[in-house]
Amino acid sequence: MKFSFAFLFLMLGAVMNVQPEREKASLLYPYGLDQHDHKNPKLDDGTSQQLPITVPFTFYGKKHQTLYVNNNGVISFGTRVHQYTPEPFPLADGRPFVAPYWGDVNNVLGGDIFYREITDPALLERITKNINQYFPEIPFTATWGFVATWDHVAYYGSTTNKGNTFQAVLTTNTKTSFIILNYWDIQWTTGVASDGDPETGLGGTPAHAGFNSGDDTHFYNIPGSETEAIINITKTSNVNVPGRWVFQVDDFKVTGVPTEVPKVANRNDCWL
Repeated sequence: MKFSFAFLFLMLGAVMNVQPEREKASLLYPYGLDQHDHKNPKLDDGTSQQLPITVPFTFYGKKHQTLYVNNNGVISFGTRVHQYTPEPFPLADGRPFVAPYWGDVNNVLGGDIFYREITDPALLERITKNINQYFPEIPFTATWGFVATWDHVAYYGSTTNKGNTFQAVLTTNTKTSFIILNYWDIQWTTGVASDGDPETGLGGTPAHAGFNSGDDTHFYNIPGSETEAIINITKTSNVNVPGRWVFQVDDFKVTGVPTEVPKVANRNDCWL
């Protein structure tokens, strides 16, 4: 009788885990070693090497042919970003970068940072379909992409197993460029060196999301950045897909941005 109960319990658990995995697959683009991703080193405030890209990516009028994937939740052009406490955009020093979740990541304590150029035609087609859905007035067929994923990454000073999973995708047809920011699971906002609590990963100066072109004009701060509300970014969107933000970044255009910052709520609450 105990064996049968245990068996049914395990089967129930397996069924209950199916839906979250399906949801994850629908929001995040494929990543990991089985996708031939590269991994950043296990290093607090670390970065990748300078990465050459095969197709220039236009970011507000400037074509970039190299980039860095920085452990602290940033893809940058021209310079590495070791800074762990975020600042609002625009930045006084003019660093151009995309910040899916700029905070004090420490992957030594947990998690991995993956990245690769996208060469799979099926995935480029999927990205094209998404962009066409969100921006139907803009003719676009993705011919190049780059995906970086922070997979269950820990925060500096953590005494828990909390981890954040989020993703940034750059894509272009050589003329028009987009960034896609995906947020699957956000469990912390702040590292201890940014005055966060070691047990909760909250408080202090919370993480920042958005992008900075390098001038004083073209930038965007996703609502809730550097406030406690950023932990609910999995529920917000500018394209009506909770957990996804998409921007055209060859020219400054922000589409469908909500006018109110979401209230702090439980992870199981629905975002409206």
